[in-house]
Amino acid sequence: MILTCLTGSASAEAALHVELVEVVSTPLTLDVALTGTINAMDSVEIGFRLGGRVSDVLVQEGDTVAKGQILARTDSLQQEQALRVAQASVASATAAWEEANQARLRAQAMLERGVGTRASLDAANQGFSATAGRLTQARTALGRAERALIDTVIRAPSDAIVTLRMAEPGQIVGAAQSVLELASITGREAVFRTPDTPLLRDAIGAYVTLSGIDLPDLKMTAHVSEIAPIVDPGTGSVSVRATIDNPPTNISLLGTAVRGAIHYPAGMGIAVPWTALTTVGNSPAVWIVSDDNRVTIAPVTIERFDKEKVILGRGLSPGQIVVGKGSHLLYPGRTVRNAEMTRGQE
Repeated sequence: MILTCLTGSASAEAALHVELVEVVSTPLTLDVALTGTINAMDSVEIGFRLGGRVSDVLVQEGDTVAKGQILARTDSLQQEQALRVAQASVASATAAWEEANQARLRAQAMLERGVGTRASLDAANQGFSATAGRLTQARTALGRAERALIDTVIRAPSDAIVTLRMAEPGQIVGAAQSVLELASITGREAVFRTPDTPLLRDAIGAYVTLSGIDLPDLKMTAHVSEIAPIVDPGTGSVSVRATIDNPPTNISLLGTAVRGAIHYPAGMGIAVPWTALTTVGNSPAVWIVSDDNRVTIAPVTIERFDKEKVILGRGLSPGQIVVGKGSHLLYPGRTVRNAEMTRGQE
């Protein structure tokens, strides 16, 4: 705050006209400028459950796909043959089970009429149990064969956009090897990389303004949703993710380069104009105005530099008066007068 009045014993003719600033404690806001790209909030890499030779890849990078759409296939000849063998085994086991069941029923009826023996019934029951077990095994094998045939086809798990194609027809892929990468249709976030600072840890939830680098008309807002807890040893930076509030739906944003400005509170502090800063020896300092309008130099510590301001750590207290513009003309004991007051008198 610029003072409009300051009295003192020094005469106006002898006093140097300078800008006088009252020291106040104010909330500080940290603005961080970053560049990054827009990614999908949800993405997945998909592949075949079983390995094999890729016969078809039916989509390209950038394609939009619908849930259940066929995306790729492997050669299914072996699985089809295994399925036919399993179906034949089930048919054979079913016939054996039906025959054993009839034999069991006949043995039961003969025993009830008194013309059969308990031993014959027990043998029929054992045969029936054995065929029932073989039928269960055959049906299980059939289920596996059907599942294996289904697994020769990759279908889209949901509506998505193909962001990466990692296999081509004729290529041999292993079980669970990634073939395609899909990104969700909705949900976009800006991802930045920045040097790690202690103040950055307070940025969760902070407001972010975004603008396109290649699309200058693209303007969006976001909020910081995640800050990586570990510094990437390769780059020496941390990743910052910001969820975009209302991404436009008429254009594809994936991979778009953006500039981001993060604004978040940085506690309370003392900010003075950069014009107030001087030095004493090799240390930063400011000129403090006493009650008699004379100045004395006071060392200070600088926390950081902001737009047209210097954020100070120690050396000043709220309520003190310091010199802004004109501080480079001072020496200890110099009498000063508020230039703003002088212009008012003129």
